[in-house]
Amino acid sequence: MSGRVGAWLTVYVGRMKGTTRVVKRPPLKVVLRTWAAAFAGIFLVTVPTLYLDVPASAKLFLIGSFGATAVLLYAAPRSDLAQPRSLVGGHLLSAFVGVSAYKLFDQHLELAAALAVATSVAVMQLTLTLHPPGGATALIAVLGPDKVHDLGYRYLLTPVLVGVLIMLVVALIANNLSSAEHHHYPVTWR
Repeated sequence: MSGRVGAWLTVYVGRMKGTTRVVKRPPLKVVLRTWAAAFAGIFLVTVPTLYLDVPASAKLFLIGSFGATAVLLYAAPRSDLAQPRSLVGGHLLSAFVGVSAYKLFDQHLELAAALAVATSVAVMQLTLTLHPPGGATALIAVLGPDKVHDLGYRYLLTPVLVGVLIMLVVALIANNLSSAEHHHYPVTWR
């Protein structure tokens, strides 16, 4: 029995070696373009909060998961995880799951948090809308401040949908300014 366990362990640990592939640094021009797009995307998401006359409960447009979304949209626009279907669907479905988990288990936040993230991942996989920041969007719905909880299902509209659409527009504009084919966005709308 111990021989089998040892052999299995050797194979299992061997899978973790990785490869000799070397990651190349992008040219400075690409880094600067990515920086500008990420800056614009995040800044523009904050504009409704700063300048529009909206109720205090709706003044939450920027959530932490948008930072990870910016990385995907502006630095890895060709990734399947950054495509519009994944971006919008992943965030919205995850927000719905997160709000639902909080409403069902607000007295047991550890259960609500785990349920929100695990279920949002499964839902995104089943609907072909996998967007890793969606897991954070679900988690924020559970562990976020009272301001988030007070929104209830309005969390899906603002900050999630409004913020995601602003960032999508920035991605469409910024990523298509480049003449480099490998940076055009989106690869697909489906």
